[in-house]
Amino acid sequence: MIESSLTSLGAKVVLVASSDENHPPENIIDGNTKTFWMSTGMFPQEFIIHFPEPTNIGTVTVDSYNVKHLKIEKNTSQNASQFEPVAEKEFESTEGHLQSNAIILNGCSATHLRFIITAGYDHFVSVHRVSVKN
Repeated sequence: MIESSLTSLGAKVVLVASSDENHPPENIIDGNTKTFWMSTGMFPQEFIIHFPEPTNIGTVTVDSYNVKHLKIEKNTSQNASQFEPVAEKEFESTEGHLQSNAIILNGCSATHLRFIITAGYDHFVSVHRVSVKN
């Protein structure tokens, strides 16, 4: 099993569609649900996590708030291009509580995961933690 703090594994957030200096994208991978990245409105929103080497991923867990629909894409190259879809999920509204969704990726190998938030329950969404298990 891979640790929930992707930062400790050398993972980095290499791209975000928007950013708020008080809630930076690095918070997505720090393993702490009390810190978070917040979008600045408008959809789609996306972020890309880069792993230092190809990583087998069985399940991705996304802890978020106000996310309605999420797509996950992956690639296995060293640059963040030419992604292929691996999962899509509709999240339930949790009315003031953190959403926690485990998304099965069946052990796919990836150097990058791209998360595309296509819709939210509000104009702003937040992602508190992304963790992976192999």
